[in-house]
Amino acid sequence: MAGKLVSKIALVTGGSTGIGLATAQAFVEEGAYVFITGRRQEYLDRATAQIGRNVRAIQGDVTKSDDLAKLFDVIATERGKLDVIVANAGAGDFAPLGQITEEFYNRQIDLNLRGVLFTVQGALPMVSNGASIIIIGSMAGSKGVPGMTVYGAAKAAVRSFARTWTLELKDRQIRTNILSPGPILTGPLESAPPEVFDQFLAGIPMGRVGLPAEIANSAVFLASDDSRFITGVELFADGGAAQV
Repeated sequence: MAGKLVSKIALVTGGSTGIGLATAQAFVEEGAYVFITGRRQEYLDRATAQIGRNVRAIQGDVTKSDDLAKLFDVIATERGKLDVIVANAGAGDFAPLGQITEEFYNRQIDLNLRGVLFTVQGALPMVSNGASIIIIGSMAGSKGVPGMTVYGAAKAAVRSFARTWTLELKDRQIRTNILSPGPILTGPLESAPPEVFDQFLAGIPMGRVGLPAEIANSAVFLASDDSRFITGVELFADGGAAQV
């Protein structure tokens, strides 16, 4: 059976671990060729071996203009187009109000907001008409989470990106959507103290945390023609945590 993303060329930033890796792997399984980025070469090498085929890893940091330029040069030279962008690179560090430093603020905004903007803008010249842009948001953009003032604000801001880009790119039929996970079983949550894990778990109506593969399945939907009449939305995959 043919996959849902046959012949598609995709970019997944932050694609060496967690949600990004699961998404890249799901895309390849659905027939796409995927470029992945990440800051740590050893993690990229491991991800490439795990995915096994139809994947190209490019080391780089989405907050650095030179790294983004290198990324786009490689994609343009090797494939010449992008049909799907998953702006996934990001991190949600904790700092309660009263302890937020300028350094902390700049790091969170650069990675979670600036990186998304300049990834999409830089790739735009080779984005195909009818392409799908998927920004990985967070339930923290819609629901207050103690200690996540800056991260939550950045994720609320990328929600605004999707609304604006939906209108700006409509003549090219390029769709932009937000995919917002709740607590997902990735490295940070796996290493969290038991009381923190239990606190997150208590706020999820489905009674469990999510898996990276479940977010990846939602990304496949948004990347494929199954969602060709869906744009400008925020799709929550959060077990109901931000919904009730």
